[in-house]
Amino acid sequence: MPNVVLVTGVSRFLGGHLAARLAANPAVERVLGVDTTQPGRELLRRMGRTEFVRADIRNPLIAKVIATAKVDTVVHASVNSHPSPGGRATMKEMNVIGTMQLLAACQKSPLVRKVVVRSTSAVYGSSPRDPAVFTEDMEPKDLPTSGYAKDAVEIEGYVRGFGRRRPDVGITTLRFTNLIGPRIDAVLTRYFELPVVPTVFGFDARLQLLHSEDALAVLEQATMEDSPGAFNVAGDGVLMLSQAIRRAGRIAMPVPSMALSPVSRFFRSTRLVDFSPEQLRYLNFGRVVDTTRLRERFAFTPRWTTQQAFDDFVRGRDLRPVIAPERVRSVERGIGDVIARLR
Repeated sequence: MPNVVLVTGVSRFLGGHLAARLAANPAVERVLGVDTTQPGRELLRRMGRTEFVRADIRNPLIAKVIATAKVDTVVHASVNSHPSPGGRATMKEMNVIGTMQLLAACQKSPLVRKVVVRSTSAVYGSSPRDPAVFTEDMEPKDLPTSGYAKDAVEIEGYVRGFGRRRPDVGITTLRFTNLIGPRIDAVLTRYFELPVVPTVFGFDARLQLLHSEDALAVLEQATMEDSPGAFNVAGDGVLMLSQAIRRAGRIAMPVPSMALSPVSRFFRSTRLVDFSPEQLRYLNFGRVVDTTRLRERFAFTPRWTTQQAFDDFVRGRDLRPVIAPERVRSVERGIGDVIARLR
């Protein structure tokens, strides 16, 4: 059982709400929440007895925080998939350099005995040569070469190196699929909130999603229990991109692949959705992971399936159909009548 837990990235959803859950557990003696910016008032209230420490994990002084507080468990939840105000360079610094400094601080402390890392299934990449399902032991067919996915690949490499230098520390790496839910603000949620959703002509990606509440639950279990190893974390089942667009009541707008870059630049300029190259590849080919190890070795089964998580997002955001369902059914009946007459 952890005594003193340090959680990074507490100004954002996962880090802040995880710290709140741990602080509500009387078995945990002390919870430290680290971030460069203070959480919002409501999140800070939810975090209860969590001690907020304004610190930058890119700074070697994070080692002093860990040593002084006698931290024994570190949860690295601050790996960021969204471009920061400083742009891509700042985002990479926070993700990669921040992780390096945090692991160096953990390596120096003899009291640290567990490290939990929030990673992503994006480490497998997205490619037309991908297998139907990725297991934790598979290598990507095309290694991610940019953005958050590339950061995650580098981060996992540093985590493995840390594990070789400190074999006494239990390391749990959680590879989340795309998070979704009423309380999540991410590129994918903004994408499905567009009234007209651009898709790649001729492609229909397979989506596997994870409800934000399941993500919190698995992080909490990884913190409280010893389950070392790498685990894919996703809801059961798959949604085709076209199905998801229909369930959200949006209108699909297939565009040729050569037009995707101008379309993505347009959405970026309007600050609606900021598509990165790896996200565009994901919308082309999708990605599905195997969660057998999560259920059998980690002993965790997500509460929401992919479809249920997506439907909860639609209900929670109160997304109104762009076209009234009655109109859609009328058109479907008309098409059905035409086809029947042709027979």
